[in-house]
Amino acid sequence: MNTAPTAPADSVARIAPLVAELGPRFTRLSDDIWDHPELRWEEHRSVEKQIEIAEELGARISRSIGGIPTAFSAEWGEGGPVIAILGEYDALASLSQASGSTTREPDPGNAGDAGHGCGHNLLGAGSLLAAAAVARRLDAGGLTGTVRYYGCPAEEAAAGKTFMVAAGAFDDVDAAVTWHPADAMSTSQIHSLAYTQAYFRFRGTASHAGAAPQHGRSALDAAELMNIGVNFLREHMDDHERIHYAFTDAGGTSANVVQSTAELYYVVRSPTVARMRALYERVKRIAEGAALMTDTVFEVEFDGACAELLPNRALEKRLHANVIELGGVPYDDDDQEYGRALRAGLPVGAAEARFAQLDLAPGADPLFTGVAPLTDPAQRHRMTGSTDVGDVSWVVPTVQIMGGTHILGTPPHSWQFVAQGKSPAAHKGMVHAAAAMAATALDLVTDPALLDAAKAEFADTTAVTPYDCPIPDGTVPPPLREGYHPA
Repeated sequence: MNTAPTAPADSVARIAPLVAELGPRFTRLSDDIWDHPELRWEEHRSVEKQIEIAEELGARISRSIGGIPTAFSAEWGEGGPVIAILGEYDALASLSQASGSTTREPDPGNAGDAGHGCGHNLLGAGSLLAAAAVARRLDAGGLTGTVRYYGCPAEEAAAGKTFMVAAGAFDDVDAAVTWHPADAMSTSQIHSLAYTQAYFRFRGTASHAGAAPQHGRSALDAAELMNIGVNFLREHMDDHERIHYAFTDAGGTSANVVQSTAELYYVVRSPTVARMRALYERVKRIAEGAALMTDTVFEVEFDGACAELLPNRALEKRLHANVIELGGVPYDDDDQEYGRALRAGLPVGAAEARFAQLDLAPGADPLFTGVAPLTDPAQRHRMTGSTDVGDVSWVVPTVQIMGGTHILGTPPHSWQFVAQGKSPAAHKGMVHAAAAMAATALDLVTDPALLDAAKAEFADTTAVTPYDCPIPDGTVPPPLREGYHPA
């Protein structure tokens, strides 16, 4: 396999000052997005705020990529190579949380219940910052090449990037760089799970539950039987597979009416798209059985899906070299003091487990100031979550940095994660990750050997295992479907 040199050029030195100069503006952007959390496919305000800044910095804007209202790109430069930097900005339901609080309390300024429990306010702003800094460097150096920021909606559900890939949004891209907020800076690529998610809707017959139950057919019973069946299935699936559900319609609040409708939202995960499809079919057969047992009918509406991540070692090594050159996130004593106050409220053992993984002594500082070592590809961590960055990684060489923004042991999708999203520590981590991404993107423009190595590795892998798009042919993104309503 062709391998790229690991020693960085002077990209870090050339790009880090530009990132620092632009940083305050994008820190304010990340806070603005945090203040106004928006759920999947509905991120209109977040998109407009990013476009406003990108246009002020001279970007060419393309809206509604793939027909998706909240997908866009901001582009600078001319000619090839074309380097993509990926951003996200959707929030999560039921995670409103007061900024900086060390206890669970909703944000008093938040009119809804959503919150940035995965740090996408930082992710989108940090990625756009990296792209803007690269654009400045291209212009100042008279360099040929294009940097393109992709604003990607709905990562938390329905996989916006997968629909963008299917629409050909990345067909002219040479390589992609991205990041994700985390509790430690790491450049080691991980194995994620492919997933699909769908609505299961049961329809029965309403009737008086006391006086005439024999005339009723309970959709709620069907939904509960499906959940029981899937629970038994969990004993007979791979340890790395996951199935989750939520009730989106329990049939009403009158117990004396046989519920004629019920709806479940299911997520099915497995290490590969092929295995995910097989597990998903088993779930659908359980739903069919539940309908048969209750004499109800059911339908399935596919919502979205994504593939597993495909690591690229050539890009991973260069990214790591740039991060070593950059150093760890420069947290100060005030950051650590806040972290210690927050750490007391973490789940029992969460911080200690992360200390052990990073070979830190018990009672170490809550914010990690180092850089996690680059792991052997044969020992890549298996994350039992998912990301639609996976689909991009199967159509273009892609690398992702986990940026240190939160205290060690902070669970994603938790109130503790939301609480830290506007902290000075999170801002420092975002700017640091932006510098690492920008330096790597600049390397891809200025070092043909790196790009050639990344493409050769990608070609070798995909020649043996081609991309398996998890979206059924002809499926349109949810916002474009008839009868769509926001989640």
